[in-house]
Amino acid sequence: MPIIPLTLAEGGPLDHVVNHPAIKSADGYWLWSGNQGNLVLSGLIVCILGLWAASKIKTGAKDQGAEAYVTRSRFAHLIEVLCVYLREDIARPLLTDRTDKFMPFLWTVFFFILVNNLLGLTPINDLLIFAGINSHEQSWIGGTATQNIWVTGVLAVIAGLVFNIAAVVRLGPVGFVKHMLGDLPWYMAPIGLLLLVIEAAGQFIIKPGALAIRLFANMTGGHVLVATLLLFSGGAIASMLNHGGIGTNGAITVISILGAIAINFLELFVALLQAFVFMFLIAVFISLMDHHDEHGHEHEHGHAPGHEHAHA
Repeated sequence: MPIIPLTLAEGGPLDHVVNHPAIKSADGYWLWSGNQGNLVLSGLIVCILGLWAASKIKTGAKDQGAEAYVTRSRFAHLIEVLCVYLREDIARPLLTDRTDKFMPFLWTVFFFILVNNLLGLTPINDLLIFAGINSHEQSWIGGTATQNIWVTGVLAVIAGLVFNIAAVVRLGPVGFVKHMLGDLPWYMAPIGLLLLVIEAAGQFIIKPGALAIRLFANMTGGHVLVATLLLFSGGAIASMLNHGGIGTNGAITVISILGAIAINFLELFVALLQAFVFMFLIAVFISLMDHHDEHGHEHEHGHAPGHEHAHA
């Protein structure tokens, strides 16, 4: 009996996780890849879903009375609750008076990463392989863009620009440098120079690098584990169809698939958690470079954040 090629049993675990090109230039430069397709799809989903949700959440005409303030979709209400939670309970205690300025950016980062993470759990590439559009060597769309270190690196660079520019705007160039020096007196200049180098490395390299590597590693690790379990099941099915052994191969298949399902539920949680962590750390990094009006901040922190917005 000929060996039956199964998508689940093709290649190794990383073949199902890493990015694959669709078009290459003559010198081998990737012009399009599966991750690029996912990034475009994610951007479209975020924009379209955001506009739709906004149309359902916005206040209606005055003649509707109390109904004008009711969100007109359960899913849109879920998005509204999530947005309000991120703004009032997560960002506002950190950013205080600048919360509303940064929330459009923070919301965009959160939902863009979340959608990319969720798309990575969708077997788009495998479905397109079955349809004959993609292959194991050529992928127009598919994979997980947020497990690509180049993608997470770009997101981290953008985040680094935002929280560093925000610090310079808030403190001024001189205040920014003084903050990194810890307001050391002039006679400790040698120590201050060393401290400045360390703080600059942390501010411009380590913090963005940590954002990029954390997201990349978490998304890659989980996907490799799921791919490995599915490879076990695919190999067992192929062996059973070609060589028999229903008992052993059937048990391996069932256990592997159940394990993959369990890990996929965990991956759903990780997809949400990593989007939240990325956004939360950006807010933290912005707040760490903010010594402006500390007493005012403490006064604001003395009130439960979001209390005055409870009826929003």
